[in-house]
Amino acid sequence: METKNTEKRIYLDNAATTPVDPRVYAAMVPYFSEIYGNTGSMHKEGVAAKMAVLTARAAIGKVINARTDELIFTGSGTEANNLAILGFARHPEFRGYALGGLHFITSVIEHHSVLECFKDLEARGARVSFIPVTREGIIDLAAFERALSSDTVFVSIMFANNEIGTIQPIGEIADLIRYRSKQGKFSLCIPGRKEAGPVFHVDASQAPLFMWLDAQKLGADMLTLDAQKVYGPKGIGLLWKKRDVKIAPLIMGGGQEFGMRAGTENVPSIVGFAKAIEIAHDEREELSERLTELRDDCIARILRVAPGAELNGSETSRLPNNINISFPGMLSEWLVLQLDARGIAVGSRSACMSQEEPGSYVVSALGKGKEYATSSIRITLGRWTTKEDIDTLVSALEEIAAKKS
Repeated sequence: METKNTEKRIYLDNAATTPVDPRVYAAMVPYFSEIYGNTGSMHKEGVAAKMAVLTARAAIGKVINARTDELIFTGSGTEANNLAILGFARHPEFRGYALGGLHFITSVIEHHSVLECFKDLEARGARVSFIPVTREGIIDLAAFERALSSDTVFVSIMFANNEIGTIQPIGEIADLIRYRSKQGKFSLCIPGRKEAGPVFHVDASQAPLFMWLDAQKLGADMLTLDAQKVYGPKGIGLLWKKRDVKIAPLIMGGGQEFGMRAGTENVPSIVGFAKAIEIAHDEREELSERLTELRDDCIARILRVAPGAELNGSETSRLPNNINISFPGMLSEWLVLQLDARGIAVGSRSACMSQEEPGSYVVSALGKGKEYATSSIRITLGRWTTKEDIDTLVSALEEIAAKKS
């Protein structure tokens, strides 16, 4: 006779990916087997699929205050970041600019899908500045301002860090760029733009559940979103870009997505993405308030039961669901496995990092030693996290810390 495993798992790795919300799944289901046409087809089935995509695009545009023709669906947040950065770099190249004459700026704690793009540009001759962060993980604005130069054409800074949850001062960064532009400090006129000055890209993948996103007021020129971070499906991302920002496609073919991303549209996932964004918008304030309370209680209790443990990132300027703590003397991976054996899922660092990399480069960038970078775990609360879940986590960490000592 088959027995059913009734063990309750506690999932606290929501920064890596979130489960699909049942409301999102319900919205997606008809587009797998009932409304299954190709959006490029002229028949009834194709038109129905195309209308679903248009409706989803309009829904997302309404939430983030963006025009529908400025939204480009991609296969992931990673692809959206690549399209923003490399797509921009390719466009000036096609217009006769040499990468060697262009300057790009990012921070040292960006997601790998951003950092690797900048390293690629640097290897091909571009000048790249990697801006340091403070001990709290906030970009050094003075260093950023010093880095801005007459040939700066592109800036990419994430809204909220995926490892330590630090929220960056995006508005201040945008103001610095605009101020320097008005002063005439930039000399390169980017194709399609009226004024000289860099394009500002923001990876906001971790932000929609908790942060107010208004494309017209944020101060950015391009914005990346990722459905799997907001209780939507995997395999669908989004790049918003202003009309005057010119980029070249990275995937060629049939010219879908306004010629910026070829390939048959993933209709079910696009529909699910829109539903997830709408729910995130409607429930943002309530979720933020509830998880902030759980987060602060959890941090205080962990630091009490685990002597020597230290919080990574800002105490105040961080996402409501993010807890990143180092436990010197214990390896991150060992801690994750110890908690996993007790039915609790947490992360050791970004899920996109190579497992061969020694420790967290984000924690290292805070100016902390190797013992902190190799002993940090990321606990990210979710839509269904309860106080009882936190009680179980704290008890487990207390038991682990006691045995280790």
